[in-house]
Amino acid sequence: MSVIRDVIVVSGASRGLGLALAKQLAQPQRLIISLARNNPHELATHCQAVQASHQFIHADLALTQGCMHAIQQLQQLLANHQHAQSFWLVNNAGTVAPMAQSHQLDDPYLVSHALQLNLGSLISLSASFLAHTPSHADRRILNISSGAGRKAVPGWGVYGATKAAVDHFTHTLALEHTHVRAVALAPGVIDTDMQADIRQTSPDLFPNRERFIDLHQNQQLASAEFTAEHIARYLANETFGTQTVDDIRHYF
Repeated sequence: MSVIRDVIVVSGASRGLGLALAKQLAQPQRLIISLARNNPHELATHCQAVQASHQFIHADLALTQGCMHAIQQLQQLLANHQHAQSFWLVNNAGTVAPMAQSHQLDDPYLVSHALQLNLGSLISLSASFLAHTPSHADRRILNISSGAGRKAVPGWGVYGATKAAVDHFTHTLALEHTHVRAVALAPGVIDTDMQADIRQTSPDLFPNRERFIDLHQNQQLASAEFTAEHIARYLANETFGTQTVDDIRHYF
């Protein structure tokens, strides 16, 4: 086993953008730590093929006890690799549910589920990452945000609110930790399972559904692999962190 130079943590890495990004970041002398509800066997196979190391943390980040379990496992893995030169955290896990208009958001469980997954787990993982990585290393935090957090979309009140909070938290983190590069990045509209869920949602709950159906039919959705390639390049660039809130589509 080669010496680990870079430790990269990716949440929500079992499918979609998270899986594509974890695969894109896998290289020799890198340890990819993936967090997800399901074990991404495809990622493990890919890491082996490209001579990268891989560790999987099984956890449901939408549950506080699942997030606590993930933090405990992550702290142990970070403690075992304190001599690495760089530590990167990609907070990608998230959900677009519940998709509903303001007067329809009457299920507090669904709302709290989204708040914990989209925001709570991101804050907890960031705190653990900051506390258990050496200050002299190259430390970077990439929070996957959304344009929905910067412009209101009917039916996405909860999703947009969590993403706006992600932007705000990232600004605050960057002010508090000037030696850590932190960015909240909107990835654009990507052809993932999340998009399929959006297209199947009732227009009574999500009035903009037809727009996303048109984007899919007109092949205007970027692939997860295409977007991941650009995000990986963006994350590795020396200018990463100069723009705290950004959009990857500015770099296509």
